[in-house]
Amino acid sequence: MIFGGIQKNSLIDYPEKVSCILFLSGCNFRCPYCHNPQLVAETKTPPDFLTEKWFLQFLEKRKGFLDGVVVSGGEPTLQNRIPLLCKKIKAMGYPIKIDTNGSRPDILKHLIDDRLVDYIAMDIKTVPNSYYPHIAKENRPETILSSIRIILESKIDHEFRTTCVRPFITEEIIRKITVLIEGADRFVLQQFQDTGILNPAFFEATGALYTGSELRRFRTLSQPYVRVCTIRGIND
Repeated sequence: MIFGGIQKNSLIDYPEKVSCILFLSGCNFRCPYCHNPQLVAETKTPPDFLTEKWFLQFLEKRKGFLDGVVVSGGEPTLQNRIPLLCKKIKAMGYPIKIDTNGSRPDILKHLIDDRLVDYIAMDIKTVPNSYYPHIAKENRPETILSSIRIILESKIDHEFRTTCVRPFITEEIIRKITVLIEGADRFVLQQFQDTGILNPAFFEATGALYTGSELRRFRTLSQPYVRVCTIRGIND
């Protein structure tokens, strides 16, 4: 396992739970707006103490305070030992939320079938056939579509998230995404933040930011298709 960091307490990342977040390094996407660029390129050096043994001991000590564990990244499904790590965490009695870009539907299905995750949050960057070349290195929309189907059919608690930023998101693209995830538990529209991102130069000429009123318009368009649609990153 390639650990990237840990956030010991969070009140917002796992809905209705006090959680910790384990960040795993490495990602197969290169989203220009990524806020964890060190994790993407595997250049972030984790604290010396952060090993699997330390992390499991940390969870043991936090029993009674923590309600759940978030496994994030980077892209955690790239780690071959992620099922084993989840199994160890589950054996301690913790529910697990995993954050994913949906590029490894086979791993997602494994985690779901073996009941190793309790909540899945999948990022949808734009319509799947437009990931390449600015987000994904390969043009493989079928993997994203497969992950969406697996999650929707799993009956596991879940959410889909989209960072609303030009040119990847438009009103028409929001309409297409909501059709793809029709029936989802939750759709989260995230406001673009332009600080500390992977490739700020990409957005210099695009007028990337959407206003609060525009995001609320996207929410109105999305609400008929999903159970709950929320906005993060603005005072709503």
